[in-house]
Amino acid sequence: MSVSEAACAYALLILHDDGIAVTADKISLLCEAANVVVEAYWFGLFAKLAQKRGVGELILNVGSGGGATPVAGTAPAAGVAAAPAAPAAEEKKLQEEPKEESDDDMGFSLFD
Repeated sequence: MSVSEAACAYALLILHDDGIAVTADKISLLCEAANVVVEAYWFGLFAKLAQKRGVGELILNVGSGGGATPVAGTAPAAGVAAAPAAPAAEEKKLQEEPKEESDDDMGFSLFD
C-alpha cells in the first residue's frame, strides 16, 4: 500500500468515525492538514468507494478475500467446472493431528 492510499484510507476512517459525509474534498482537506502529498485521483476513488459500498461494510469485510462462493444447491456458472468431492478417507487423514514428541525422548527437559 502506498503512502497516498494509506493517507486516504485513514482520512476515510476519520470522517466515518466523526459521522461526517465522505467526499473527495473532505479527504483532500484531511490529507493536506496532515502534510501528506497525495495524487489527486485518489480522493475521488476513495469517495466513490465509500458511497458505493459504505465504510461500515468495508470495515467489516477487511479480511474477506476474492469473489463470492456459490451457495449450496446452486449450479456453477457457465464455463466453470465443479470441483470433485474429496473422498472421506482423505479428509480424515487431513484432520488427524501429528503425534507430538516428548522431551524425554530427546534427552533433555525444561528443568534440567
